[in-house]
Amino acid sequence: MRACKPMAASATPRPAEVQPGRLIAVAYSGGRDSAALLHATARAAAALNAQTDAGLQVLALHIHHGLSRHAEAWLQHCQAQCADWAAAGLPVRLCIHRVATQPQAGQSIEAWARGERYAALDQLCRANGAQLLLLAHHQRDQAETLLLQALRGAGVAGMAAMPGQQWREGLCWARPWLAQSRQQIEAYVQAHALSFVDDDSNGDPRYARNRLRLQVWPALTQAFPQAEASLAAASAWAQQALALQEEVAQDDLAAVLRPEGLDLHALKELSSARASNALRAWLSGVSGQPARASLVRRLLTEALGQEAGQWPCADGVLRLYRGHLTWGPALEGAATEGCAERAKELDLSQPGDYPQAAWGGVWRVRPVLQGGVAANRLVSLLVRARTGGEQFQKAAACPPRSLKKAYQEAGIPAWRREGPLLLSPGSEQLVFAPGLGLDARQWAAPGEAQLSVSWEPTVDSGLGPQSD
Repeated sequence: MRACKPMAASATPRPAEVQPGRLIAVAYSGGRDSAALLHATARAAAALNAQTDAGLQVLALHIHHGLSRHAEAWLQHCQAQCADWAAAGLPVRLCIHRVATQPQAGQSIEAWARGERYAALDQLCRANGAQLLLLAHHQRDQAETLLLQALRGAGVAGMAAMPGQQWREGLCWARPWLAQSRQQIEAYVQAHALSFVDDDSNGDPRYARNRLRLQVWPALTQAFPQAEASLAAASAWAQQALALQEEVAQDDLAAVLRPEGLDLHALKELSSARASNALRAWLSGVSGQPARASLVRRLLTEALGQEAGQWPCADGVLRLYRGHLTWGPALEGAATEGCAERAKELDLSQPGDYPQAAWGGVWRVRPVLQGGVAANRLVSLLVRARTGGEQFQKAAACPPRSLKKAYQEAGIPAWRREGPLLLSPGSEQLVFAPGLGLDARQWAAPGEAQLSVSWEPTVDSGLGPQSD
């Protein structure tokens, strides 16, 4: 499907054009803006169907939050409106989602409702096979968003406000009316005598956007009549600046990323602005959440001056070791040297996965052609934590070293050393150590049937399996 783009210019706002999909979804609350967008989209689809037999259908998506005592009445209005339009020949049908959750104590109702609404819209589109979702945000919404973000101290990403279109896993979220003023939309509503619901919560000053609309916006537009268009234009410039930031960040990250993680020594060679930009982009990429400005500043002052450390980040933890920064989910419940489970014997002589709940991980055994261990050496293994005195041999030509020194020489950080050891019963000679792999004294002879062994924490450390 091609990217969403505006239809031919018109005196009234028009929906986005979509090809070659046959289903267009519209977020429909029943309010003025969404009613206008749904009606305009349905009319355009009907006209195109009549001209080309395109078979376009419009899906109105109504999210019932259950927050207002009028929610059922709004739903009934939407049902009646869509039924009337369908009876008049417009290709529209209504799809409803009732939110089953409630905001948590202390949670912003605005943020909760927005999150639930967007999740429901995404779910409904995918369930119905829609690849294009239209949202009725207009020029004033964009201007208000920029102001709110500025008042919260947002950076360029926040000042960019709402994108005109955004692809998320095959679904295009489009706002075709961001360049349309509210007056133009009101004129469309009046010209077509559209009925709509009026959300009583829009007059509640407890919500930040309502305070802006009720108390600030009238005075602002009286002093600066062009404020709406000017602020919306500023958000467009911020979007260009954000795109440029992202391009520069990708170029810089290509130069500072290593297999061991983000090289802070290389990052320090960049200018302060580019270092901050690259670090922010990397943090967002690995954690899946926008990077907090306070964390970026802290890392640039603390991490650049030390070789090891860790910091909480999103739902995980950042770890610094020998100048390289990595991120991974927090290891909750993973067994370490203090594991309460006693040493026990284990048979790993057959390929497969062997979960170890008490250790918080799984052994993975796979057939290999070289670099493995003979299967008969895995029939009876002792599984236990480090107790001290263990020795590891990394290669046939190298003498065995203490496990501690082997870890230090290999540059294995502490969190990669967590997990059980494998030893031969009786002699308790080391077979496998997390982070280092198989002891060279256990390697199979050339041509001998052999197996690889790896240990993977149940909650990934962010560095992948600890293999042989």
